Amino acid sequence: MLHDRVLVALDKEAGERRSTAGIVIPATAAVGKRLSWATVVAVGPNVRQVQIDDRVLHDPEDLAEVELHGAAYVLLRERDIHAVAAPRVEDGHTGLYL
Repeated sequence: MLHDRVLVALDKEAGERRSTAGIVIPATAAVGKRLSWATVVAVGPNVRQVQIDDRVLHDPEDLAEVELHGAAYVLLRERDIHAVAAPRVEDGHTGLYL
């Protein structure tokens, strides 16, 4: 990885979703701009806020997809990440950095 690039594996999302009230939302339903979660696989030397295995929130419309060894990944810049959910956060903190 070079510079501020982050390689992520997209989370597997089902075609249809279920709301918190239990309503089934089909995959074809139009929703507003929806951000997606992904898991960090590799980071460049200039990345400061993200580590491998962090979950990051990003815009799925700004994708640079790449296939490595038969697996699909997405290449992002660190500045295109909206939030980080990290397991290394201490007790009493949210773990989300917005």
